[in-house]
Amino acid sequence: MTEVRRRKGGRHKSSPHQRNGFAKGSSGQKESVTIFGWSIQQFLLNLSGIILCLYIGFKHSCYMRQIHENNMWFSHIKEVEREISFRTESGLYYSYYKQMVNAPSITQGLYELTHDNLTEHPSTINVLERMNIYQEVVLSIIYRILPFKNFLEPVFFYINSVFALHGMLVCSLFVTAWMLSGSWLAGALAGCFYIFNRLDTTRVEYVIPLRESFSLPFLWLQIAAISYYFKPNIQRNVEKFTIGLIMASTFLFSLFWQFNQFILLLQALALFGVWILDMVPAHKVRVVLLSQALSLLLVCVSQSINKMILGSLVMSFIPATFLLMYFKGDTLTPCTIPSRIFKVAFYSIAVLVLMIIFNLAAKTVLDLEADEHIFKFLLNKFGIGNPRDFDSRLYLCIEAFGFLQLDTYERMSKLLVFPIYLITHLTILIVLFIAVMQNWSNHSYEEGLKDHPAKHSHLLSARPDLAFHVVQAVFFGALAMSTLRMKYLWTPYMCILAGFGIADYRGWRCVLAKLRSNQEVVVQIARHLTSIAILALLLAIALPPALKELEDLKEFWDPDTVELMEWIKDNTAPMAALSGSMQLMAGVKLCTGRPITNHPHYEDKQLRIKTKELYQYYAKREPEDVHSLMVKYKTDYIILEDSICLAPSRGGCRLPDLLDVDNGVIPDSGKVEPGLIKSHVPRFCDEVRRQTPNYSKYFKHVFTNKTFRIYKVLQ
Repeated sequence: MTEVRRRKGGRHKSSPHQRNGFAKGSSGQKESVTIFGWSIQQFLLNLSGIILCLYIGFKHSCYMRQIHENNMWFSHIKEVEREISFRTESGLYYSYYKQMVNAPSITQGLYELTHDNLTEHPSTINVLERMNIYQEVVLSIIYRILPFKNFLEPVFFYINSVFALHGMLVCSLFVTAWMLSGSWLAGALAGCFYIFNRLDTTRVEYVIPLRESFSLPFLWLQIAAISYYFKPNIQRNVEKFTIGLIMASTFLFSLFWQFNQFILLLQALALFGVWILDMVPAHKVRVVLLSQALSLLLVCVSQSINKMILGSLVMSFIPATFLLMYFKGDTLTPCTIPSRIFKVAFYSIAVLVLMIIFNLAAKTVLDLEADEHIFKFLLNKFGIGNPRDFDSRLYLCIEAFGFLQLDTYERMSKLLVFPIYLITHLTILIVLFIAVMQNWSNHSYEEGLKDHPAKHSHLLSARPDLAFHVVQAVFFGALAMSTLRMKYLWTPYMCILAGFGIADYRGWRCVLAKLRSNQEVVVQIARHLTSIAILALLLAIALPPALKELEDLKEFWDPDTVELMEWIKDNTAPMAALSGSMQLMAGVKLCTGRPITNHPHYEDKQLRIKTKELYQYYAKREPEDVHSLMVKYKTDYIILEDSICLAPSRGGCRLPDLLDVDNGVIPDSGKVEPGLIKSHVPRFCDEVRRQTPNYSKYFKHVFTNKTFRIYKVLQ
């Protein structure tokens, strides 16, 4: 901090011009030239960092696009093959983009989405309310009104838009590491760590239309904006712009992904943590929490009052935090460290209790049950809930919802990022603990905690942004270790903190101070040379395999599914409803435009009940029972897959085994549990192929290939 003090004696008198800090007029000295408040040298240095940031983001976007092209030969395969390549729910989401692009008008396309009778036949639903597909709506409108269609097919505009967003994601990581460390070399390291560890940092090249492919770039943009906002002493006009960026990016992140509430809950917990530990000013925490709440409310309104958002835990946690902030106040009253620890524990327990009370009240008022399967899944994951619950077991049997695999750490260690991240994160957590203890032991706090109250000098002095990242990375890491699919929240943080740990100015100054070599020039040389050396080592290890991978040319090949889709288009009525596995039905809707009875967006309670009833064709059920269920949902055709029906047993995770257990029947795996009985009814999906009279009177076999069988439901 700059301050004015009295001069010591023994100095000669100076002129008024010299006392002003620089000489004017006849002194011959000139004012230094600045650009945007930077010296020319600093401006050129920052301009170089910005150019490098944009270059790395652009190259990542091109790299993902090329990997996708090399794996699929996407530019040369047929349109139906391109659509089939969008597996499971990806195909469902892309179908709405295709529907909007091909609609007679934008208005008609929007009407068809809000009065959709193809997705959950025979029901009519509002897709904009039920699913997060505004990104498809926006992209389709842009494609229609701008001249892209003159030179670019709709599917390429769609996938290139997603790859461009992920270029923005890498730029956000670059900027965040740069702001934390003060060196754009840290940003370059973070970007390169992310790109070369792509097997564990992203999967966008394989699942382009998934909701997180659109959403995560805006999450990391929001995190970059929060990083800047939490810095002390930022200019007022810049602060307003940053708050607007936080609000906009939080809204778009929330709008594009149905799991937004869980990610924002973790972020809210991190914000509560740094507030209760007095590491971030209370008024800034309130602004970010308010941005979360307003964003979720806007999403709720845009989805025709989505009750799941109103009944989410984060929407209960935010008012609980505000209530505690009101009673605690912004100033930290002096007290002993044991008393402070007791208060932190009390406030932490209080906020969780208030959250639960508010949440139960909201769900009671709203009569909300749509999200109960998520909490059942979490309970069953840790061995607490009903082990026979069908929905929970269906999730737990999917590899993506299992625990983070150990080979993730091995792969990321070979490419340097994990060990550097681990050392950095653990070190800062220790420093955070020391900083909190020092702050609590100091009773002389700045009024209102306007910036940072620390009296002692340490690695986190006046760095609330770093404190926030360290705490939030802990929550993201815990989620990733418990659920494999969520590792894409944690691994980018590894890249940021690893880049920061290598290039941070204050970190190097602390280390070199212990060696009595903390002169400015030594610190700068040490951190920059180390950053360049690590970057060169990473490129030496990772670049040759990456270039070799680009030479590996493959082609999408799924003739059985192509034959299935073409048969459906040629041999069924335009409004004939089909039923089958959730994963397959998304592709059927996309490729054929036929009504489907079920789909993989598994977030509605009634749809979950309906899907379990439809899936009885994979269970041990009598043909008349299956037929009555098909008639109930006005199904015209069922598609059976031997890969499901005859799948080998794998620990009770076959779909037929899950259905048997749910029906109270001993599964084929032979696992006997209390309450299960042996069934003498053959499995429907296998027995129907024989077309015996008691089956053929209900179901007519109309199509077969090596993978699929289709049966017409006789009314």
